[in-house]
Amino acid sequence: MRCSCHVMLLRYSPILLFLIFISIISSNIKGETGPLTKKNVLIKPFNNTISAIFVFGDSTVDPGNNNCRATVTKSNFPPYGRDFVNHIPTGRFTNGRLVTDMMASYIGLKEFVPPYLDPILSLEELMTGVSFASGGSGLDPLTAQISGVIPLEQQLEYFKEYKIRVENEIGEEKTKLLISKAMFLISAGTNDFVINYFNTQLRRHSYTLPDYQQFLLQLTQQFLKDLMAEGARVIGIVGLPPMGCLPVVITMKTAGSPLQPRQCIDSYSDVGKEYNQLLQNMLKNMNTYGTKIIYADIYNPLYDMVQNPNKYGFNNVYSGCCGTGLFELALLCNPNSLVCINASEYIFWDAVHPTQATYYNLFNSLRPTVDVMLKL
Repeated sequence: MRCSCHVMLLRYSPILLFLIFISIISSNIKGETGPLTKKNVLIKPFNNTISAIFVFGDSTVDPGNNNCRATVTKSNFPPYGRDFVNHIPTGRFTNGRLVTDMMASYIGLKEFVPPYLDPILSLEELMTGVSFASGGSGLDPLTAQISGVIPLEQQLEYFKEYKIRVENEIGEEKTKLLISKAMFLISAGTNDFVINYFNTQLRRHSYTLPDYQQFLLQLTQQFLKDLMAEGARVIGIVGLPPMGCLPVVITMKTAGSPLQPRQCIDSYSDVGKEYNQLLQNMLKNMNTYGTKIIYADIYNPLYDMVQNPNKYGFNNVYSGCCGTGLFELALLCNPNSLVCINASEYIFWDAVHPTQATYYNLFNSLRPTVDVMLKL
């Protein structure tokens, strides 16, 4: 295994410390990750020139890179994966497929985007794309340290390693061509606010909220430049969701008021909304040297699901399907947890992560954006 863990002891909020403590002392969980299918490559259903898909970010796009990490932020055990192929808990933080899986299938590359750290990846799997993402990670390196997961800088290093591996098999020129025709995706930032800025004192000692937003934008811009330097020519970057609607955020903010009705915490969501606008402004003014960078909005479609659940077939909005749905995630959502019967009626699978049904709705909302990327 390529993974190694360097855990730093940091000052957590009391709630975050409680969750981690309970995770460590109450869980005796073994990962059950297994092979998905014998063949995970498709014939493209329509004309496009996308050669591969490469994914960077956090748990919204991590298909199992944390499986070999010494971290509580993992999900390679039931009930995760309950509605996945063969009911396999692959390490995806949901009951089924991720948006990136649906995108890869739609493009015609493969049914699932595998984790780069899967030790048995075939050359064919490597050449059609992998995910380097790590649940719990963020744009800020400190965010990954808090959870003991893979920071974006290391994800980029893994991509450089990936290029060498493929070059050794097909040669430098073919590898450059493959990279130049690939689609790159970045989904990160939520953990920087929810886990890091709002729940530890570390960054708040040095940054006001506007300053921290600018700090993350600078890190984003540098990461985009690094990807371009490695040959990326089509990059999609996902904005933040309405963070105040995450069940765990609602629980944290209403912990002292048990009679208060559960509803989105607008102050958190407004931070994400403001950040998304700043991100779009930055992208418009950024010199991309011919690389096409596309902003992908998930805030508005997810917020619409929360505000109009019946339109999407949901009847549970503010809690997850796993356990009480109020705070369980990762090791706290485990084989001993009570789980809802029909996850497609829930927006959230656990207290943070959407269900496969929600991801499917998000994918449908993003299809026009994907189509634009296919034509670039």
